[in-house]
Amino acid sequence: MSVRAPILAILALSMMLCAVARADDLDDAWSGTHWGESPEELQRHFGARGLALPEPINFGDSYAPLVVRGVSLGGFPVIAYYQIDKAMHGLKRIQLERPRHMVNAGAFRGVFIALDEEYGAPDRYCGTLPGPTTGYQGAAEYVWMRDGAVIRAIFRDTTLEALNGCYSPACGLTAQLLVRISPPAEDKGLCPPLPSGAQLRAPR
Repeated sequence: MSVRAPILAILALSMMLCAVARADDLDDAWSGTHWGESPEELQRHFGARGLALPEPINFGDSYAPLVVRGVSLGGFPVIAYYQIDKAMHGLKRIQLERPRHMVNAGAFRGVFIALDEEYGAPDRYCGTLPGPTTGYQGAAEYVWMRDGAVIRAIFRDTTLEALNGCYSPACGLTAQLLVRISPPAEDKGLCPPLPSGAQLRAPR
C-alpha cells in the first residue's frame, strides 16, 4: 500500500472532525440566515432539518413557525426556535433552548465555555438572587456583542425553597437554559455594564 493512502485517510478524518467541531457552535443555527427573512426563506435554507410546526409558538412580540433540532452547544443538544416578527413577518431573533427536563448547572457551564471559547470573554454579566419576588428562582445572564448581533446566555435555576418552603403561585418554576441571538436594534434591556475593575464570574 502506498504512503499516500494513509495520509489521505488521515486528512479525511481530520476534515470530518473539523465538521463536527463547527457543528458544535452557534454557526450551525445562525450561519446563512439574515434578519428580516421570511419563514419560507428559512425553510428553504434549512431544508429537511427545518421542522415546520403545526401551530406556531407564541413568544409575545413574535412567533416561531419553524424549529431546528440537532443543534449542539458545548456538547449539549439544544432546539433552535426562529422567531418571526408579528408586524413585519421577518426573522426577529433566534432562540436556542435546552429541553427543561435536561437543564442543570453543568449544562449551562458547558454552553458558557463553548461561547467563551468562540467569542472571548462576555461584555456584560448580570443576575438575580432567588427570593420571594422571583419565586425563589435565581438567574444568571452573560452578554456578548459580536458581528452586529447580541448573544445572550441565560440560566434560570430553581432552589429548594421553590419546592418546599414557598406557597406563592410563582413558586415551582422549572429551570431554563436559553441562548438568544438578535440584532442590537431588537435587543431590549441589556445588562448594565460591569463596574470599573469588577471581575467577571464564570458559571461554577
